[in-house]
Amino acid sequence: MTAICYGTWDGAVFDHRYEAADAGVVPALVDIEFFDKNNRVRAFFGDRGFFVFDPTVSLIDGLWRQMISAAEQSCGKCTPCRMGTILIRDALDALRRGERTLSLADIEVLADQMTATSMCGLGQTCARSLLAALRNFSDVIEAEIERGPQPEQNGMAYMTAPCIEACPSRVNVPRYIDYIRDGKPEHSLGVILQKYPMAATCGRVCVRFCEMACRRKLVDEAVGIKTLKRYVADQQQGSKALAFGRELISQPLGPNMRVAVVGAGPAGVSCAYHLLLHGYHVDILEALDEAGGMAKIGIPSYRLPKDVLRSETDIITELGGRFLFGRALGRDFTIDDLFSRGYRAVFLAIGCQQGTRLGVEGEDPKLSGYKSGIGFLLEVHDHVAGTTTSSIDGHVVVVGGGNVAMDCARSALRMGAEKVHIVYRRTRADMPADSEEIEAALAEGIEFHFLTNPVRVIAENGRITGVEVTDMRSTLPDASGRRGVEAVPGTERALPCSTLIAAIGQQVNKGTLSPEDGIKFDRWNCVAVNTDDLSTSRPGVFAGGDCASGPSTLIHAMANGLKASRSIDDWIRLGKVQFQPRARMREILNRNKMLATDAVEVPVKPQYRVHHPELDPEVRKQMFEEVEQTISAEQAYAESKRCMRCYRTYSVITERPISNGA
Repeated sequence: MTAICYGTWDGAVFDHRYEAADAGVVPALVDIEFFDKNNRVRAFFGDRGFFVFDPTVSLIDGLWRQMISAAEQSCGKCTPCRMGTILIRDALDALRRGERTLSLADIEVLADQMTATSMCGLGQTCARSLLAALRNFSDVIEAEIERGPQPEQNGMAYMTAPCIEACPSRVNVPRYIDYIRDGKPEHSLGVILQKYPMAATCGRVCVRFCEMACRRKLVDEAVGIKTLKRYVADQQQGSKALAFGRELISQPLGPNMRVAVVGAGPAGVSCAYHLLLHGYHVDILEALDEAGGMAKIGIPSYRLPKDVLRSETDIITELGGRFLFGRALGRDFTIDDLFSRGYRAVFLAIGCQQGTRLGVEGEDPKLSGYKSGIGFLLEVHDHVAGTTTSSIDGHVVVVGGGNVAMDCARSALRMGAEKVHIVYRRTRADMPADSEEIEAALAEGIEFHFLTNPVRVIAENGRITGVEVTDMRSTLPDASGRRGVEAVPGTERALPCSTLIAAIGQQVNKGTLSPEDGIKFDRWNCVAVNTDDLSTSRPGVFAGGDCASGPSTLIHAMANGLKASRSIDDWIRLGKVQFQPRARMREILNRNKMLATDAVEVPVKPQYRVHHPELDPEVRKQMFEEVEQTISAEQAYAESKRCMRCYRTYSVITERPISNGA
């Protein structure tokens, strides 16, 4: 816990200026004493108030720095914010220089009007710290004015929004929505491409953490952020308005600046993309004969057409990178081999492509009709691609509750299954699958068995004929508040089927890495990494995506690729990974739950979101054509107007300049 001297937060006033040094402990504040190594935080300013930890801090200077950030980030579309931030910034600047252009009363009036009448979250919240200081600690400000010019202080400012913080890649969502509203979809796509290359892919299969955090939900429905992302990506792909080539690289590096990326899935492609833009020469070694990884083989065409994915992985070759297909780590080369070939660093993005067994009586992968979730989706991919011919008949039971299970079930229906059942041991509310995928499966006639668990595989003559299941019931919450499940005695029954698909998880393929590679694994059999920089136990080797986290999402994988590219760049140029001030600020915000989620500042007219046009369930379940269609330009404009631009500005004052890690 960190003791404060004075400040306010959510209307509560803290004033410990005249008390013992340890009297100002605020239980909500954790991990904020130091910003970087031995660099103490002297003050923090945000959208809900401010805290001063060092009584010698210049409050005027701190408030001025907060307003500088707001003025720089104001979109200029409404007068209160456009003019208010500048007028207040300049008035505070004059005060810190020992001059006075406006009285404190005039500054308060301006701040109050801006807060009450601005059109978006930035103008509505950026002056709250100032108002709180003027109304509760005017004596501090007056004393500073009497002392004359204020000392210039160290620190940094950071602008964000709930949707940005929720996105693993920290895409500036309000900014790319702004560009759609302004009729500049190519600029909108440019904002996304700053973070990852697979915008059209993500616009189809992202699990939408940003929408879960969208404050528009407090009015009606979340903004269709994923829908808008797909719109700009599809429009630009169709028009070919954006082209990629080595000319985009401002500072190409020498031929010895080579990096090997192992795995051509979303994490590997994202890492290679950013390294190429930094000027490195990148080779991606992939065990399969095509790029995309699990996005290619694990996401069916009705969700992600393969030509869309191919057009985005092709960006790598357009930037000068190379795909080396048919090269499997552990079979064709080792990590030692890569370094001996002159690669300066290695990024492991090998995924988790080995299925996890159910662990029940009678389970045998050799039984006819038994399939792993990943194995089945690979069969489906090859069938749709025309390289093999497969079909399914009779009843199919899919065990699992994630998106892989949904993909398996919906694909089985399209492959000819008479009936498809999904068996899941917990409730529907507990299912990790995207709610839209669950709804789509229900609409296609797939039968769900919640609070049901397999206990035995039933087989005759080497062929699966059914699975014995039992009812489950929720138990009392444990210490963490999570409810477990337990079997209900006497509820065992047979569920007939000719195909059983185990879709309960994946793991790293055994034999990919050997002890000689020097790569440690964690207790979940994932590659052990330092989560700050994705470094592994072997210097110069980094890892990300599913192989380091376990099966996760495409957006998490691409975020890992971006983080790894920054770490690799630092490692090669500096021999160590630099401190990231923005990441540290995000850590403080998230650990202390600084972003409020329970209020909308000004009245907003309800306007429900635009939804993708979809093929009819009775038609789509018979084919692998894409189910969801792209919205129109008119619909995109209408949806973009629903964004409330919930920007927030935060800043810290520190004892010393914040380290850049050099």
